Amino acid sequence: MQKILFVHNNYPAQFLALSKALAERSDIEIAAIGSPTARALPGVQLAKYVIPDGEVVTTHPFARRFDAECHRAEQVLYAASNLKQAGFEPDLVVAHPGWGEMLPLRAVFPKARMAAYCEFYYRFHGQDVGFDPEFPEMGIDGHVRIQLKNAATLLALDDCDAGLSPTLWQRSTYPVAWQSKIEVIHDGVDTETIKPRDDAALTLGSGRVLTRADEIVTYATRSHEPLRGFHVFLRALPRIMAARPNAQILIIGSTGRPYGLAPPEGHSWRSWFFREIEGQVDLARLHFVDVLPHTEFITALQISSVHVYFTYPFVLSWSLLEAMSAGCLIVGSDTPPVREVIDGENGMLVPFFDIPQLADRVVEALAHPRRFAKMRQAARETVVSRYDLSSVCLPRLLDFYRISRSARTMRSARARIARKR
Repeated sequence: MQKILFVHNNYPAQFLALSKALAERSDIEIAAIGSPTARALPGVQLAKYVIPDGEVVTTHPFARRFDAECHRAEQVLYAASNLKQAGFEPDLVVAHPGWGEMLPLRAVFPKARMAAYCEFYYRFHGQDVGFDPEFPEMGIDGHVRIQLKNAATLLALDDCDAGLSPTLWQRSTYPVAWQSKIEVIHDGVDTETIKPRDDAALTLGSGRVLTRADEIVTYATRSHEPLRGFHVFLRALPRIMAARPNAQILIIGSTGRPYGLAPPEGHSWRSWFFREIEGQVDLARLHFVDVLPHTEFITALQISSVHVYFTYPFVLSWSLLEAMSAGCLIVGSDTPPVREVIDGENGMLVPFFDIPQLADRVVEALAHPRRFAKMRQAARETVVSRYDLSSVCLPRLLDFYRISRSARTMRSARARIARKR
């Protein structure tokens, strides 16, 4: 019996597909450690820890994040020790190092193989910070604080047996000295479930039903943050909606805590940037939709006429690959994470800050849908060939983690490959 422990504050997060696949096997026992937001999966023993409400006023500003990570690590230490006392001694520990959760794990489980999920390494220029001239760069103190955000990650990299990044570009953000220790394998996309569907229909809160017969521009982000190009997309809408009077704009996301910078006091990023285009767009055709259940989100992608995906040089969103798997026509930002996936044959790239070109590409896509049919097909083929969960990513992940492949897993992968052909 092989025992595996996953550690992620928001479990299952990036470990969802792998956890589900392993939980079905009788030869593997799985446990997980996470914060109160973690979600239990069938077949997975989940231990939650309490996030301490520590006082950091007396802590030096440079050290406050690491101080909070140490408090979190203490709680993970307690949870891991309880698992060990209950008889769970993992052969493999898979953890995200970004919140300090890996700091105590080697001490608790000295014989386990340790794998770190290397999602992103912070830099003070040219990535999520210092890329967009609209937002001023931080001073020297800010640069130091950003560098220190990597402290727990660097300790984990030194301590782990191997690291794993989902994309080549994300691995490239790490110091060169550590990159040879990091393998690149994506989490995987269920292309059998996420695929084009001609009869897809999405019912909005107003009761209106949108289908593929409509002209629909989709855009999705966590919280309408500039980091994902929300301000650029919004500024392109007057030109798009004027040129295409029947176009419906479907913007998916919340007004909660965003990636990157927080909005000005008293505003969400949506309200802050919407002021610029207020009165210039037809509100009856502009639909803001809160975060959708995943099945409804996929439906939104399946009815999309063109899907806009913009991002700073930052973590590549699952939503881009899911949109491609659903057969979306992609207009993406010409930034390194997107260029790794979109090559001009399977989608269109435009400079991040070129609002007129973004609008023109979307208008062109809406005006000539047949012209881009092959591009849609190529987008799906890219995901099936490079990122499919069962036939590509899961087998590679099992090899990387040295997890034996069950006969059932191999039969399932072969069957799905045959169906795709």
